[in-house]
Amino acid sequence: MQFVTLMELKKDKKMWELFKYNSYWIKELNRNPASIKNYREEMKAKYKLRTTDKINSAIDNIDMISSVLSVLK
Repeated sequence: MQFVTLMELKKDKKMWELFKYNSYWIKELNRNPASIKNYREEMKAKYKLRTTDKINSAIDNIDMISSVLSVLK
């Protein structure tokens, strides 16, 4: 694996954790270092770091707060 790719993985703790548990990425990144973008997208989907995931989480929190407030009335 290229040194630059390995350092990019170690730079982010979540990327490194996912890399340790999904060893098939070793083969993929050895063959094609440009697939780091695909790896990053998979990591964001797994750990729910995408913008849509954050918006959905905020909406769920607002719904929960409003239902608690409606019960308290």
